Amino acid sequence: MGCEEASACNNAMIRVAVLGAGRIGKIHARNVAAHPGCRLIAVADPLKAAARALASSLGAQASADPAAVLSRDDVDAVIIGTPTDTHVDFILEGARRGKAVLCEKPIDLDISRADHAVAEVERLGARVMIAFNRRFDPSAAAMKRAIDAGEIGEVRQVIITSRDPEPPPPGYTGSGGVFRDMTIHDFDMARFLLGEEPVEVLAMGNALIDPETPEGYDTLMVMLRTASGRQCHINNYRQAVYGYDQRFEVLGSRGLLMNENLRPTTLRRWSGERTEAKDPLLYFFLERYAEAYRLELDAFVAALDAGNAMPVTARDGRAALRLADAALESAQTARAIKV
Repeated sequence: MGCEEASACNNAMIRVAVLGAGRIGKIHARNVAAHPGCRLIAVADPLKAAARALASSLGAQASADPAAVLSRDDVDAVIIGTPTDTHVDFILEGARRGKAVLCEKPIDLDISRADHAVAEVERLGARVMIAFNRRFDPSAAAMKRAIDAGEIGEVRQVIITSRDPEPPPPGYTGSGGVFRDMTIHDFDMARFLLGEEPVEVLAMGNALIDPETPEGYDTLMVMLRTASGRQCHINNYRQAVYGYDQRFEVLGSRGLLMNENLRPTTLRRWSGERTEAKDPLLYFFLERYAEAYRLELDAFVAALDAGNAMPVTARDGRAALRLADAALESAQTARAIKV
């Protein structure tokens, strides 16, 4: 019984399986286990030891076969935190079996496969949400509400700074490169905050941290423009030694909104050695966006309970991937790319 039947999700515990027991799978599984509207049924990962360790710690069953878990009658919804090249297959298998799906980004690395997935999801009327968790960060959500309320008038510019504290570990493969792995979050946030679709992308990429990086680039600047002339600037860097740097600005015709970094405390210190010293930034996305992951699950569950549209759709996932592809093409060709 899947969530296409209202009785499976309305006023009842949603029975969830998590595919993937890596760091993303652990976040999702723990959030599901703690959620009052969910019951964690199973954790599946080809690495059986990883699945068993995570599942047993949360009172769930373990499986080494993610595909088999999708066929279980006691699972209403699946959360996909597996490698990117498995996303489309698991999304579509879950959708065809009537399961609700929450899938990590990107939807795929190949835009033609993403297009196929979007078309099939929409043909089936499937309940599929793409996990762009930053939309649900309390500060980002407050910024979006302020924009929609007209507090700063018409949006003119969006500025996104997104810098990791360290590059991916050696052997990090399958991500599709920095534009599809890291910047794709920022492309989604740009669409979220601009309120209009970008129609042109201009990007510059360099490998300044590691000239041999398998990602091709580790230092990026990207410009987006919408049809009405709204602009977005994104800057990415893979080795911000001071911590995980996440800042947003939205300039409007009547004002400015700013979303600053988060720190463990707001304490500031003055001394003979330092002026206005503060706690270091939260180190990485697991800490900075912990609340966003919880609120993302809340939004997924709320949409299922109410029978509402998913707040982030497969088509949103496709749009962010198209921008990532355009940015990569722009960086490689040194020209602006129309989208």
